[in-house]
Amino acid sequence: MENQQTKITKSKKEIIRIITILIIVTTIVKYIEFLFIRTDQTIIADNVITKIFCIIATLVAMKICGLKLSDVGLKNKNTFKYIGCGLGLGFFTFAISYGFEMLLLTSQGKAPRLSAYITNFGLSGATSEVSLSVQALIICVIVNIINVLAEEGMFRGFILKTVTDRWGFKTGNHVQAFLFGIWHIVMCVLGVYDGQMSVVQAIVFAIGYVVLAGILAIEWGTCVNMSGVLWVGLSEHFFNNFIGNFLHVVTTSGTDEYQIVRIVISNFLSLGIVLLINKKKHKS
Repeated sequence: MENQQTKITKSKKEIIRIITILIIVTTIVKYIEFLFIRTDQTIIADNVITKIFCIIATLVAMKICGLKLSDVGLKNKNTFKYIGCGLGLGFFTFAISYGFEMLLLTSQGKAPRLSAYITNFGLSGATSEVSLSVQALIICVIVNIINVLAEEGMFRGFILKTVTDRWGFKTGNHVQAFLFGIWHIVMCVLGVYDGQMSVVQAIVFAIGYVVLAGILAIEWGTCVNMSGVLWVGLSEHFFNNFIGNFLHVVTTSGTDEYQIVRIVISNFLSLGIVLLINKKKHKS
């Protein structure tokens, strides 16, 4: 028998205050690491300090609200089945989007080819490159596991759970999706800070981050609502990040020139599949 989920006893004002403090504190740490510590420019190629801090901060917030890991979707319920679903969804949608990108580049005479090496991620294309090695691959896997545990635990776990309990799932899903989108605009701030983007370009890319990250957040929140666990979204999130770090499209004129097209196709396709399944489930 499944453990019954804990109901939130905090008032609406208390929930808003706890989530606000959680977002502000983790965002401050995120910006300090992105702008000054620059862990992304090391062999780690990611901001792992922020992610570890997010895990700790989320656990503290859960403790304050009297929540257990099982309450936010980290429980043993068809674990391998749901992980397989998430990985399969990521593989299917990216196979289509990579294929479309290759065809588009081929039609332009750019002779595209796939190339495997480790980079960090950016909508404007691959950034800091780390040559492929067993060590780099292991680090990439470990860092991405930490990343998805931090972000899924905080947004689709704690925030979705607490807001849903007080205002309903629809509100909870939109709130966590919006916050998840805002969470990613640090990349645009970093672009301006490094002189790689103008302010106008940064605003355009910021809107892109909010929309694309928000789409995935809506999808993964819906997966939590359907399954009661984080495993589907967590595993697809891992696959999406890993494939973006690992598999690149190289042409005679550059690398990952149409990465944004690839991501848009994969995100919308993935969201569409999940919404169709959800609709069919409700009809049943």
